[in-house]
Amino acid sequence: MSISLAIDKLIKDGLEPLAKSVAQERDGYVAEIDKLRGFVAQLQRAQFGPRSEKLDPDQLQLAIEEAEQSAAGAEAAQEQTDAQADQAETPKRPRKPRTPLRGTLPSHLPREHVTIEPEDKACPCCGGEMHPMGEDVTEQLDIIPAQFKVIATHRPKYGCRACEEAVVQAPAPERPITGGMATEATLAHVLIGKYCDHLPLYRQALIYGRQGIPLDRATLADWVGRACWWLKPLHQCLFTTVLASTKIFADDTPIPVLDPGRGKTKTGRFWAYGHDDRPWQGDRPPAVVYLYSDSRKGEHPLEHLTGFTGVLQVDGYASYKTFANSRADASVTLAYCWAHCRRKFFEVHKATDSPIAAAFLRRVAALYAIEAEIRGRPAEQRKAERQSRSRPLVEDLKGWLMERLGEISGKTKLAEHIRYVLGHWTGLCVFLDDGRVEMDTNTIERGMRPQKLTAKNALFAGSDAGARSWAIVASLIETCKLNGVEPFAYLTDILRRMVAGHPINRLDELLPWSWKAHAVAAPSCP
Repeated sequence: MSISLAIDKLIKDGLEPLAKSVAQERDGYVAEIDKLRGFVAQLQRAQFGPRSEKLDPDQLQLAIEEAEQSAAGAEAAQEQTDAQADQAETPKRPRKPRTPLRGTLPSHLPREHVTIEPEDKACPCCGGEMHPMGEDVTEQLDIIPAQFKVIATHRPKYGCRACEEAVVQAPAPERPITGGMATEATLAHVLIGKYCDHLPLYRQALIYGRQGIPLDRATLADWVGRACWWLKPLHQCLFTTVLASTKIFADDTPIPVLDPGRGKTKTGRFWAYGHDDRPWQGDRPPAVVYLYSDSRKGEHPLEHLTGFTGVLQVDGYASYKTFANSRADASVTLAYCWAHCRRKFFEVHKATDSPIAAAFLRRVAALYAIEAEIRGRPAEQRKAERQSRSRPLVEDLKGWLMERLGEISGKTKLAEHIRYVLGHWTGLCVFLDDGRVEMDTNTIERGMRPQKLTAKNALFAGSDAGARSWAIVASLIETCKLNGVEPFAYLTDILRRMVAGHPINRLDELLPWSWKAHAVAAPSCP
């Protein structure tokens, strides 16, 4: 029986309230189905449509949010209808149970307890006094909007009645900004807003304005620059610590930078260097550091990596090869990225449905399946598994690629990609002999995503100096995230310590993992 016929039958049977409820529910589902159909069409266009029509990942997330919001709205309307049916004591359809919230609210949050007592505690049967026998406790998440306060520092002056020239006054405490009104916490709040929550300074100025605090963008920019001056030595300490590792990742990404002389933006470069030894149970804490340059010239990574020795995991950028070859002692080994190779074949497969590209993807997928099994094991175990299971697959893949190269035209994109893989073969095989090495550089590429979002929201860095400040703060924030450290608490505390005169030769104590080990217990970053 269709829903429309069922509704008509309910009306004939005199159950009009229930019929109305069913009709409302039907209309809600129809509207939701229409939305989901549109959403599916967007997904199909994103996967199979022309490049110009493909969805940005952020747009895709927005579409998901919209669908979830619509579903919640329909559910709320149904709950209201059910509540009205309860009050009218009319028959209604069985209510679908709500999915409970997984877990509980964090224990570190302060709690305000509200007790709701019955209006009458006398027994409704005999009138006797009733005793407590338990309670139901429900928790809701409440919020207090950001609160600002003024710290007024008073320094009384004392004079001697006998000696009129003698005046005693306590010295003024050091401030992060000489003569400025921003505390370390305020500076940290602005830095987190700009480089962690991706809020440009002009938007933050609007937020302060709604609280009655007139701060313009230029003032906030001055605060950021001065805060970064304090943090610059710590950024250098972090960079030195990263390069001390014998296995690091490297990657770069373009960022737009305002070029006032030309009246438009130019393309600067963020270089990222980092390590994450957790997949093989290493003892070094994860870290990432960003450096800025005004171009992608090969001289920049050569300068950055001057003191590095060990395994460098990179993409196929030629300057890394130049850098490794410049070491006569072969102290740098390049490990190339399988994900970059796979991406090339994936694009060919999507464009031409090439069976050779599809076969390559299947073979690489088998290697990644092994990696998924051994992730988190000690390096020696990972090496042993790779030698016994992955090496035969890799050796067979090389022979297969050489055979396919002889079967196709050398001018095709597919042939070009095969030559790329074979040309980087030695570096692609490094992971087989070293359990510390990953198959790809996805670890460092994930560290680039927040910077791309900041660039998207801010449109461009205001200058080369501004981009360098961005690199300083982003390095500390992303390293905090990797180590489960709450960035605002961290930046606030280290700014206070540095302003108070923390010894320059003990900066390693202020790196996120060291700070976490000695800091007062605080909620960790998700």
